[in-house]
Amino acid sequence: MKRFFVAIVTLVLAAAGLNAQDYNAAVDTFNSAATASDKAQAISLFRSAMEQFQACEGDEALEMVAQCKEQITRTYLNLAKEQINAASYDDALASLQATIENANEIGLESVATEAASLIPNTYSRKGATLLQAKDYAGAVQAMAQAVALDPQNGQYQLIYGQALVGAGQVDEAITALGAAYELGQAAKAGKLLSSIYTSKGKTLSSNNRTAEAIEALLLAVNYNDAKADAWFSLARCYTKSGNNVEAINAYKKFLELQPNHPQAVEIILTVAQTANSLNDKETAIEYYTKLLGTKYNQEATAKLAELRR
Repeated sequence: MKRFFVAIVTLVLAAAGLNAQDYNAAVDTFNSAATASDKAQAISLFRSAMEQFQACEGDEALEMVAQCKEQITRTYLNLAKEQINAASYDDALASLQATIENANEIGLESVATEAASLIPNTYSRKGATLLQAKDYAGAVQAMAQAVALDPQNGQYQLIYGQALVGAGQVDEAITALGAAYELGQAAKAGKLLSSIYTSKGKTLSSNNRTAEAIEALLLAVNYNDAKADAWFSLARCYTKSGNNVEAINAYKKFLELQPNHPQAVEIILTVAQTANSLNDKETAIEYYTKLLGTKYNQEATAKLAELRR
């Protein structure tokens, strides 16, 4: 009986020694993970350390298992940040998702929240990079994700709109750019919207859909008052529709924006003649005066003499 008892004690002591060795080996692995400069390697080492601690007994081992889980989670987040800065956006998105999953599992709410907050920006950075590379389809896909996650972000809506324009999805682009315009990106979004509506207006005008063309061109100048070609097209549409008063106003705005345009003299003549036909003596005198010394000097001189009687 004595011999049997001694044998049991020997086995217990041997097991205790083995457990201590295993625990120390796990600590070494943990320390290697903590000092690893490569974060992907660190995560792998923390996982190995966790498995080693799980094979050990005692409260200290359990505490270290929990510590490993926390370090894995935080390292995933730091890895994601590195990947974002390196423009490895797909890898970053995978790392952020892993961060969230691990953080939720162990109750690290603040880490999960931080990781989730980085996802829309990561999609946006990816979209902007693809847009710059003229991969419009890819940019649209990435920016759709960013906008879905944060629809109130004007910058995301702007980039989304730009990508949609590049992809030829004009109606969708108008929606995105309209949102960007309302969300603090009025200057940039307004210029893009103005260009879209100017193009629409010109197309409608060439198809003799004058009323619709005027509607589109009015939107163009509303979004960007400095869009000279929109004012010129609008003036021509007003002339076609017989609204000469508004045609004069549109031509005036065009000349204000493009005083040195190659056709400026012809447009001044048009304004002068139209004003004269409307009995707008003041405007007619003003614009015929602008023609003195030009190739229309003779006509201008005669008309001014007539108007000043």
